[in-house]
Amino acid sequence: MPPNPASFREIIDVSLPLDTGVAVWPGDTEFDYQLTWKKSAGASVNVGAIRLSTHCGTHVDAPFHFDERGKKSDELALGTFVGKAYVVHVPDRPTISRSDLARDWQGATRLLVRTDAWENPQVFPKQIPVIDHDVPDWLGSQGLVLLGVDLPSVDALDSQDLPNHHALSRNQVAILESLNLKGVEEGTYDLVAAPMKLVGADAAPVRALLIR
Repeated sequence: MPPNPASFREIIDVSLPLDTGVAVWPGDTEFDYQLTWKKSAGASVNVGAIRLSTHCGTHVDAPFHFDERGKKSDELALGTFVGKAYVVHVPDRPTISRSDLARDWQGATRLLVRTDAWENPQVFPKQIPVIDHDVPDWLGSQGLVLLGVDLPSVDALDSQDLPNHHALSRNQVAILESLNLKGVEEGTYDLVAAPMKLVGADAAPVRALLIR
């Protein structure tokens, strides 16, 4: 019997764990999980309840997050978040330029940027590297459909007008934030990172996986 090709697959979880220690934007809703029914208290089963920001942990930003007329989480095309992706490693950059990202992406239409700049996901960073202003238009011209980062935002943390969010959306490039790419080698993978079907939401958590 020939070997099962699936047995040779490596599945890498590139999501941040959701627990009470995960950092959120200052002032945003923190993650909380509580058992509301407990077997130890006499219930027949354990049942839990969660409370969290839609931007807590690894998540997809829907255009409605920054555009009142933009699509909401449940309206996003799922095909955008499943398919061939390229991980590029660009450490020690205050700004990420087109030349930093330029590679032979080997047919991938999703780009995941590993910066290693957010060292401790339990502490919200004071500053992060940001893509250059011309990167969104360039990514769109290259046919990319998704940009993922290991950072809490694709814009500067103190930005109020979110120019990169708007520019990426204008180019039909989806935004995947707060990935956990530590130790992930540069190269091509299959990405599975569909947002939860939260009706009317501005963002949605994901369980992001890379497969090779």
